[in-house]
Amino acid sequence: MAQTDMELWPFTVINEDGKPKIQVQFKGETKTFFPEEISAMILSTLKSSAEAYLGHPVRNVVVTVPAYFNDSQRQATKDASTIAGLNVLRILNEPTAGALAYSLHKSDKERTVLIFDLGGGTFDVSILTIEEGIIEVCATAGHTHLGGQDFDTRLVDYCASEFAKNHGLELHGDNKALRRLRTACERAKRTLSSAEKTSVVLDSLHRGQDLKVVVTRKQFEELNQDLFSKINDILEQVLRDAKLIKDDVAEVVLIGGSTRIPYIQQMVRTFFGKEPSKTINPDEAVAHGAAIEAAILEGDSSATISDLVLVDVTPLSLGIEVDGGLMSVIIERNTSIPTKKTKRYNTVADYQTSISINVFEGERQKTSENCLLGKFNMSGIPPLPATQAKVDVTFAIDANGILHVSAEQTITKNKNLITITSNKGRLSQAEILRLTHEAEIMKRDGDVREEVAEATEQLESLCQLGQRDGSNPVKYKCQALLAWLAGPGATATEREIVLKRQELELLLDLQNLRL
Repeated sequence: MAQTDMELWPFTVINEDGKPKIQVQFKGETKTFFPEEISAMILSTLKSSAEAYLGHPVRNVVVTVPAYFNDSQRQATKDASTIAGLNVLRILNEPTAGALAYSLHKSDKERTVLIFDLGGGTFDVSILTIEEGIIEVCATAGHTHLGGQDFDTRLVDYCASEFAKNHGLELHGDNKALRRLRTACERAKRTLSSAEKTSVVLDSLHRGQDLKVVVTRKQFEELNQDLFSKINDILEQVLRDAKLIKDDVAEVVLIGGSTRIPYIQQMVRTFFGKEPSKTINPDEAVAHGAAIEAAILEGDSSATISDLVLVDVTPLSLGIEVDGGLMSVIIERNTSIPTKKTKRYNTVADYQTSISINVFEGERQKTSENCLLGKFNMSGIPPLPATQAKVDVTFAIDANGILHVSAEQTITKNKNLITITSNKGRLSQAEILRLTHEAEIMKRDGDVREEVAEATEQLESLCQLGQRDGSNPVKYKCQALLAWLAGPGATATEREIVLKRQELELLLDLQNLRL
């Protein structure tokens, strides 16, 4: 039986008060982290790298997300950024970011472009019109669980079945072996983009038995045929939503690492009857576009970007539940954002004085098949016969694609409003503040560990020099210091290690053996 990606993870996911948490071994202890904390750690590392390169602090950022991220996922992304000490100027859809990078050095002639974004975990496709610096998204579609990792999983399953056939042993349950196999399969997938066949070879994979499987490009394509067919379905959908035909698309731009797969390129070529564009780096296009958007938002007056205007869309329909558990759509998918729309509703029962407003996201007729984003209660309605009392419900989506909902009773003008906070486990503001504080402490601890590691490395290098070229007293001193590092010095502070190094440097100076 094939294992899911979740079963291959080197950590455990637990349920804590209805919220998922990641359980790992950290510094010899069992620790649990919210997914937002893990994302924040990654963002914090990127923040540190950017600050080291730029030479000054970074506070304001543009963060990109898959176009088909829902409201809850976008909110979680903002929360992770806050924990990492970042202020999100804009959440930008990845295909739209790619379009920004693509359009930067193009002519002002109007054209319709399709951005085909297939990465490691998601597939997004957006159709945009570009004219005189105005980039307008016409429609977007995609799948939040379709990408390179899924192609890897098919190879893992195939290799595991071959291993079972050859050795009579199942890899199911041996997560260490499966993780080794997944790494090898990902490497094989990359090789098959330039070669017709490759081998997946792993020594002592399970119970001392080796794995050697030859995989051809044709086999890889057959293993993933159903996944590839989903891509065609999504392309058909986005054309329908944009009310266009294939010939209306002037250029297809490929971004995302999985677009290097030859079969994917051939699919695009066959579907549109034209060669896809490879004018931008598929790995860097999204980051490049985010940087352009950040420059625009920060008021950069460079001639190349000063005239760029971006109009994006919401990927999913948004509405509320009405009588019978049906979805009443207020904002349809692929509506340009920011946007604001109001719809009027009547009471359904005599003398009804309150209404529960349940906000949903999705394309199905029944709310039970869509995603509940949040709910609130509208009270203070005058007790009137059914249908006589009316409530105006307003949905507003900001430039980040985040939803704000308000309701107003038309007679009393009583009003209630919320920024949608998912009832499916989004962090509270108190939790965000606590995690932000903990992240700062962890970062300081990390900085201290780096300083200690650097001081230790310097001392070890000097000891190695002294043992190799020094006199007997120097060698004895180096041996003693290395023993100290392995013993009491394992928990020493940076200052203590530096003092030991300075003692050795003085001794080495006497013999002119300094590095």
